Amino acid sequence: MAKDSMKYYATGRRKTAVARVWVFPGEGKILINRREAEGYLMRPTNLKLVEQPLVVTGTREKYDVWATAKGGGLSGQAGAIRLGIARALLRVAADYREPLKSAGYLTRDSRKVERKKYGRRGARARFQFSKR
Repeated sequence: MAKDSMKYYATGRRKTAVARVWVFPGEGKILINRREAEGYLMRPTNLKLVEQPLVVTGTREKYDVWATAKGGGLSGQAGAIRLGIARALLRVAADYREPLKSAGYLTRDSRKVERKKYGRRGARARFQFSKR
């Protein structure tokens, strides 16, 4: 199998969303859960987020992306797909590490929703203090 016809796989995570991402040579199509990215992600900001690793490496028109995303909301899924694309591009060529790393696309955003505590109204909410 020629190197140019290979598929490169990586996993991305963000909040409670998990994305499995395959990157392979093509003309720049992005499919998420078997739908076009524009139709799936709804917001242009989410689409821009997903495209960032491809734009920074100058490979937007060279590779197709096929992704399956589960869990979380659309913004979390978009962040997970972005990380997955960045990790998959590293497998394509190690030269992409420098631009991806300096742009911060290889760092997993580990923030999650803090759990609600018992006896309280929310994760951090406290009952109103009364002096008298």
